[in-house]
Amino acid sequence: MNVTIDGMQYGNWSEKIFREMRAGGVDAVHVTITYHENFRETVANIRAWNLLFERYPDLILHGRTAADVLLAKSTGRTAVFFGSQNASCMEDDIGLIEVLHTLGLRFMQLTYNNQSLLATGCYESEDAGLTRMGREVVAEMNRVGMVVDMSHSAERSTLETIDYSTRPIVISHANPACWHRAKRNKSDTVLKALAAHDGLLGVSTYPHHLAGGSSCTLESYCSMIARAVDLMGASQVAIGTDLCQDQPDSVVEWMRCGRWTKKIDYGEGNAAAPGFPAMPVWFNDNRDFQNIAQGLREFGMSGEEVAGIMGGNWLRFFERNFGPEGA
Repeated sequence: MNVTIDGMQYGNWSEKIFREMRAGGVDAVHVTITYHENFRETVANIRAWNLLFERYPDLILHGRTAADVLLAKSTGRTAVFFGSQNASCMEDDIGLIEVLHTLGLRFMQLTYNNQSLLATGCYESEDAGLTRMGREVVAEMNRVGMVVDMSHSAERSTLETIDYSTRPIVISHANPACWHRAKRNKSDTVLKALAAHDGLLGVSTYPHHLAGGSSCTLESYCSMIARAVDLMGASQVAIGTDLCQDQPDSVVEWMRCGRWTKKIDYGEGNAAAPGFPAMPVWFNDNRDFQNIAQGLREFGMSGEEVAGIMGGNWLRFFERNFGPEGA
């Protein structure tokens, strides 16, 4: 059974977006439910999602296992998997990892651009690598079945985490730096190490990480995916759009600034336009996933390769990595 899975979104969630997911045939999506929120604030965000599941049971369901993707597919819905783009949600308490996993969190990034208690973010000038606490957190995430995500982490930290983790990790939303140089795009060294440890790369449609930005062509994007496949293998590449739909600029400021600064952090974008940049014409929202699939087919990829990239590779990763270690 072919499935369509997006490895990263952070939308201003609404019936409109859920219906667009259905129109685009999106069977599952990893959504960011927390950035800089602490544990209690993260629980409040989960509570808000529970209300959405109650309100739109014909459109979405809470995903916890790979089987939920197939359930969503067979019932015409989208399975929503929770993730955190920072470790703030666990505060400094390693015991909260299992609690958060029980509540449905399936992914957690060790950093969001800056240095954390666990590792170094990609915006820091010095990369100290995986910290003592970071090693303990990775081990606990491995134990309970919470996936380590290093999308916003610096190179040494990422490589050390790949090597230290006893289970495969992901870079859920980034692109090869050889295609477009950006602080969060990843070197060939990182991507080769990720593939060698059975990890997964979710290639992004975030304009600041595309060659040509918002004007990036579908052909160029598909050439980047083909390059990643050549480097990593077709089974280690998937989609992680980083689609940020219908969000106001204030939310983008929260992503970048949180509570760590009083200034506006513009990230890699234009300082005169701090909000989310315009999407490329071939991927405006969830209804456009088949444009990517068609582009990959026209680029010469086989049906099996396209099916894996569009969702099959994520599904296999979920099957192997959402349960307790050794299960």
